[in-house]
Amino acid sequence: ERLNGRRMLVSSDAALDGKLFVQFIALILISYIRKHMIDKKLFGKYTLQGLLDELDIIECFKQPGKDPYIGEILTKQRDLYCAMDVQAPESIASLCVDAGM
Repeated sequence: ERLNGRRMLVSSDAALDGKLFVQFIALILISYIRKHMIDKKLFGKYTLQGLLDELDIIECFKQPGKDPYIGEILTKQRDLYCAMDVQAPESIASLCVDAGM
């Protein structure tokens, strides 16, 4: 897989540096995931995008005045976390990131 390398529309050199840094970190993460998929022989069942899509559907729900809660995590998703040597989210703190949610 490769990252979107199209022309970056930025208003300053600092913004360009920031975007390049984020792409660099994303490339490291994608390389790490891809390596684990090769090591665990997951490419027989999933594409890289397919694996990410499978894990992307886990949601954190937040409502004003109520405690946040995690949507259902399927056994298949837990198995993928295990295969990738990553602990599946068990609590709100491990899944919900306060980034405008």
